[in-house]
Amino acid sequence: MGISKYNSEGYSDPTSHAALSGIRKEERAARRAYRPLVYICSPFAGDTEKNTEKARRYSRFAVKNGAIPLAPHLLFPQFLDDTKPAERAIGMFMGMVLLGKCEQLWVFGGTISTGMAAEIEKAEKRDMVIRYFTEGCEEVCRV
Repeated sequence: MGISKYNSEGYSDPTSHAALSGIRKEERAARRAYRPLVYICSPFAGDTEKNTEKARRYSRFAVKNGAIPLAPHLLFPQFLDDTKPAERAIGMFMGMVLLGKCEQLWVFGGTISTGMAAEIEKAEKRDMVIRYFTEGCEEVCRV
């Protein structure tokens, strides 16, 4: 339904029509520009090279689907060693802080690691939207 060029009495009202049309156009642009910040939750340990490539693919998928991805397991291994328990704990802590800044948690793959389980548990406690996807980026569940 469009905006009428006529007022309630049936008279032409181009000024109001132009103003209301401009507001509607701005609202549409704002909806298109909005991108939620989503936390990418996928395995890292094990085959880190393969899992890093998957996390990159999941992040690209999020961008293509109108989100801003946050994948700490792509960033933190640049300066933290995941094989050292103390550094892994620091990385997990920082990831949880970043999770609190996100609107949604997107979980990828069929395997839930211990780190992923902790992230999912934290998101559940915060009543965040949690979306589950296959490795092929097909959504299977939304909580």
